[in-house]
Amino acid sequence: MPWVGPPCTPPALVEIIVPARNEALRLPEGLAALCRKAAALPMRTAILVVNSASTDLTGDVVRHWPSGPVPVGLLHCDRAGKGFAVRAGLLATRAPFVGFCDADMATDLSAIDLALSLLVRGKPLVVGSRRLDASVAEDRHSGIRRVGADAFRMLARQIVPEATDTQCGFKFFSGPLARTAARSLRTPGFAFDVELIARCQRLGATLTEIPVCWRDVPGSTFSVPRHSAAAFRDVASIWLRLRADRAAARRPKAPAPARPGNVEAGLEALPAGVRTA
Repeated sequence: MPWVGPPCTPPALVEIIVPARNEALRLPEGLAALCRKAAALPMRTAILVVNSASTDLTGDVVRHWPSGPVPVGLLHCDRAGKGFAVRAGLLATRAPFVGFCDADMATDLSAIDLALSLLVRGKPLVVGSRRLDASVAEDRHSGIRRVGADAFRMLARQIVPEATDTQCGFKFFSGPLARTAARSLRTPGFAFDVELIARCQRLGATLTEIPVCWRDVPGSTFSVPRHSAAAFRDVASIWLRLRADRAAARRPKAPAPARPGNVEAGLEALPAGVRTA
């Protein structure tokens, strides 16, 4: 479904996706900050909020957003799940550079400058990491959540060993890379980042991690009791799915059937610029 929003003329060079599920209370402040940052960027930027099956007024916040120098569009995603929302948003983009950040803007938006400069210099996959030495992360999580995060990180590194932090909600890409990777993305929930990074790498992209300033914003939609088991199951499913993809890629393809001789001869008589499929 095409996203609803004001037209971009000239077209945006950067599109930033904000997945949002029941974020009516936190979205206005975060979206205002993102609009201010986008307006100051040297490249024309558009924002796309993906309303992920919200049951509150998240969609109304975006529909009634005041017009300004940065277009803000709305895309409805009827299936709940952050993975579904980001996939829908990426596939709706057209810009040469795309990215996404969380509705709470927990990652300081100054990181966008570095991410875009790296994309322009040919780095196709730029991911924020709270684990780098230069990062500043304010973490008020409980001990149980920290233990769970460490266990998740260990599992994720079995799939993307180069990544120190797959779950930071700040990732930017070459547009063609992101759209191609998103087409194969199947993980619906919070572990989707692992599959997205892995699929980008399968397409030949080198992972570049950048330091970020990150703060723990109250009101996270991730709940340890409700989502942890599903996240671990998703990582296992990603590993199995990628392994099956590798096996299918190694499987020898059946040879194409030979053309009848008279058809082969007829090909030489085709007009210039015409070919058979």
